[in-house]
Amino acid sequence: MFNIFKRRNNKKTGITLVAGNCQLIGDVHFTDRLLVNGVVNGNIRAESGTNATLTISEKGEVRGEIRVPNVIVNGSVDGDIYSEKHIELSAKAGVSGNIYYKVIEMVMGSRVDGQFVHVDGEVEKLNVAISPKSRKKEDESPIVAKIVS
Repeated sequence: MFNIFKRRNNKKTGITLVAGNCQLIGDVHFTDRLLVNGVVNGNIRAESGTNATLTISEKGEVRGEIRVPNVIVNGSVDGDIYSEKHIELSAKAGVSGNIYYKVIEMVMGSRVDGQFVHVDGEVEKLNVAISPKSRKKEDESPIVAKIVS
């Protein structure tokens, strides 16, 4: 009998939400989709070669390194971003770190304080040392950033 509820490849799908009233401290590993409306103090990673997508909303903040195939930023990122497929920097995006991309889309108003490095292939194969901005600093007070457009 045909089971319409059977998932392909036995992988769980769905959207994971870091809500606006939430501050997550530590590294995040996810599959499928992650939406950050709050604050993530740690690195974010998704498996290379998938369609995993990270979305950082206008009020979202990430302080750490991002290694995700698809990234959409409309909030702030303090750390390097590695994307093997697509990066979108929306109008209120603010990135303080380097961006390693295959395809990038920038909307007027987005800001980047770092370098753009075009890569061809999987970001997992990049042998780049973690920048000082991507390292955790336990004794520092939280960073408050305001993006002025």
